[in-house]
Amino acid sequence: MDIAYIPSPSRGVLYLGPIPLRAYAFCIILGVVVAVWLGSKRWVARGGAKHTVGDIAVWAVPFGLVGGRLYHVITDGGRLYFAEGKNPWDALKIWEGGLGIWGAVALGAVGAWIGARRRGVPLPAYADAIAPGIALAQALGRWGNYFNQELYGRSTTLPWGLEINKTLPDGEVVKGVYHPTFLYESLWCVGVALLVIWADRRFKLGHGRVFALYVAAYTVGRFWTEWLRIDEAHVYLGLRLNDWVSIGVFIGAVAYFVIVGKKRPGREDPASIDPAAHVAEDAQAEGKGDENGKGKPVPRKPAEPEDEKVAAEAVGEDARNPI
Repeated sequence: MDIAYIPSPSRGVLYLGPIPLRAYAFCIILGVVVAVWLGSKRWVARGGAKHTVGDIAVWAVPFGLVGGRLYHVITDGGRLYFAEGKNPWDALKIWEGGLGIWGAVALGAVGAWIGARRRGVPLPAYADAIAPGIALAQALGRWGNYFNQELYGRSTTLPWGLEINKTLPDGEVVKGVYHPTFLYESLWCVGVALLVIWADRRFKLGHGRVFALYVAAYTVGRFWTEWLRIDEAHVYLGLRLNDWVSIGVFIGAVAYFVIVGKKRPGREDPASIDPAAHVAEDAQAEGKGDENGKGKPVPRKPAEPEDEKVAAEAVGEDARNPI
């Protein structure tokens, strides 16, 4: 008797002549767009300038992609790319999948720090603004694993099981119905984004605590989805490497949330988070620039001596004839 299941995609690449459009890359790009869009809305609501999030993302996104790939290659490259019979150049084929979220967040934070320093923006405030957008970006990015038919879980007879039917590079055929861990993690990330947005509005979190909450909540979901997966991984004391990393990152995030909450409760003063926002306000007050922080305040022309004399006489006349 056949069971219900989620069908596997017929293909993950669409060729427009010589140009391949890969679903994996499209999911990542879409996630970045959503993260920047939502982060910008939240940043402006906190008192920042409209384009600050996008300007910093120019640094954070490339760093994050490199970090995600490096984490994947360092942790899994020994068996996937550098073992006997493997091609080391395949380590560069990012379109075939293989981005580690821990490396992406870590090195992406370095890029964000560089961009934030250039803009005069405190990194914790920026991280709080983009946290739910990152969760949604992960939710969208996981669908790239669906199109690549990778990172699925154990065999299952559940009606939402994922059909896998593919041939591995070594010729092995994989066919069956498995837990759709990509879907589990995608839905979890959507839940994390909603949780973070609610908690931020309810408790007025700031100073990096929104980002810490996102990290802690995500690691809980990653722990159990990682436990379901059957792809090869390093195992220590009965747990996969990413499970141990999840535990360590969870502890660190909770500790940060508690310690910073005691030392710096509440949220940053909106006037302190983004100098570009004040440039925009000053420029608009002078009738120059725009609301995006691109304009610069124009210094007022000093008063001429004759003008000052006329103004003084006018003040004196008003003082003699009060209304």
